[in-house]
Amino acid sequence: MGTFNYQGNQFMLDGQPIRLISGAIHYFRVVPEYWRDRLLKLKACGFNAVETYVAWNLHEPREGEFCFEGIADLERFIEIAAEVGLLVIVRPSPYICAEWEFGGLPAWLLADSDMKLRCFHQPFLDKVDAYYDVLLPKLKPLLCTNGGPIIAMQIENEYGSYGNDKKYLNYLKTSMQSRGMDVLLFTSDGPEDAMLQGGMVDGLLETVNFGSRPTEAFAKLREYQSDKPFMCMEFWNGWFDHWGEQHHTRDAADVAQVLNEMLAANASVNFYMFHGGTNFGFYNGANNPEYAPTITSYDYDVLLDESGDPTPKFYAVRNVIEQYEKLEPLVLPDPIKKQAYGTIQLTERASLFDQLDALSTPTQSAYPITMEKLGQDYGFIMYTTQVTGPRSKTNLTLMDVHDRAIVYLDGKYMGVIERDRKELQSVELEIPASGAKLTILVENLGRTNYGQFLRDCKGITEGVRLGYQFLFDWEIRTLPLNNLQSLTFNAVNGQKEIVGRNDADSPVFYKGTLNIDEAADTFINMEGWTKSVIYVNGFNLGRYWERGPQKTLYIPAPLLKVGSNEVVIFELHGTKQLSVAFEDRAQLG
Repeated sequence: MGTFNYQGNQFMLDGQPIRLISGAIHYFRVVPEYWRDRLLKLKACGFNAVETYVAWNLHEPREGEFCFEGIADLERFIEIAAEVGLLVIVRPSPYICAEWEFGGLPAWLLADSDMKLRCFHQPFLDKVDAYYDVLLPKLKPLLCTNGGPIIAMQIENEYGSYGNDKKYLNYLKTSMQSRGMDVLLFTSDGPEDAMLQGGMVDGLLETVNFGSRPTEAFAKLREYQSDKPFMCMEFWNGWFDHWGEQHHTRDAADVAQVLNEMLAANASVNFYMFHGGTNFGFYNGANNPEYAPTITSYDYDVLLDESGDPTPKFYAVRNVIEQYEKLEPLVLPDPIKKQAYGTIQLTERASLFDQLDALSTPTQSAYPITMEKLGQDYGFIMYTTQVTGPRSKTNLTLMDVHDRAIVYLDGKYMGVIERDRKELQSVELEIPASGAKLTILVENLGRTNYGQFLRDCKGITEGVRLGYQFLFDWEIRTLPLNNLQSLTFNAVNGQKEIVGRNDADSPVFYKGTLNIDEAADTFINMEGWTKSVIYVNGFNLGRYWERGPQKTLYIPAPLLKVGSNEVVIFELHGTKQLSVAFEDRAQLG
């Protein structure tokens, strides 16, 4: 049995004063084989706690179906943290933000058109309760009050940046307490009046999130909470990237200076992030407005890079901590080997249009239907209809596409429509007298994870117009692309296969083999490709987009095996070469 609480401005662990120096590592962004390595490095840097969000959409991908295995084995992650000697802060609120798809909320919530999110709406609370009935009993034995490492839990995340429903916040508080969560509960918000007023809950510790100016932030917190410890729950010592941006970096000396200012104020801190990891698969989120999806890498330019290696910030931060806490001599785990395996050829192909029946079963509808209404969470959705002719050149307009649509007429590429890109809002079509088959392939680029546009249904959300006329009678295919085993591949057609975007007839799956004698971390360089999804041995690594900034995708060694490894690239627009290189370092822009 243990206790963690506070007396006045001081945190207390088992009756003894403690300053929390914590770092965020999200178990769902790191392959399980590397959890211990990352946690050992956190401990070696002088930290005494690890913090993680809990991603609801990972654990309940379909309503009533739960997953706590593999990368979703939250209990094992916490147990390893305890074995390493770390305390644990868990943030199991329904919503987490985190640049994670839909802020961690499961997509199936949006199948109900009347669903209201993050407020006292009983249908939403009923879904949260059903989730908590499964999740929280798993955490109960791991609480410090039961001899485990979990010392504190968050009830909601930066709620003051979203709303002011105190009845909802208190419901979540009671939901946790009634299920035995008898550790310190807290909230976290930005250090601004409206945010603190909206997000604080009577009787709970409030913490603040910021990247700089800690004296100002804590002064604002003191106005609302004068008798409790200072804690920065998210010290943003790096930042994330959107597609089409420059890679964000922050100077290590600047981070060290801000940390020093916090520790000198006797504050506790949680680094967001200590190790970012990777948005594997289709789990990246997006900001909105302007709609901007997050890249696959979640390197974040923090203390450990995407592949777990210490950066200059690691050593700069440790040097600051050493001025305030007694640290053991620095001992790091053995470095994880990285390997440049060279270049492989993609020797087989499967056209998406030829494989539709293997991948999906069509649904007929008078009007376009969103992914969520069809029980789909991630990936792509295809809409097809027959248009009569003749029709002179007329603009095709999608009302309203989420997020990126590729338009084909009789199988020929006609153009792209993207939400929030003013130059890509329509495609001009000319219909021959015989009519034509119109096909629209829509990609979910990631549901909004922050702000007022959380309700982000995917696909074509309203309708399709050709000129002034709405088009009806659609065939719809859901294409989650979570299993490619049904594809039939054929040999590629040499140089004729290499095409530019404007000549691409259809999206194509390309397959090749990586033969290795030893499994090591590696990075697949996608330069020369246009817009792709990459699979290794059936595992979805994530997306590549020539807009950058990242040029490589990280492949942890546990995803590889000695011998032959299957590499499949789903390319939407064509490639300059039918090869990819495996390198020993990341290129993030």
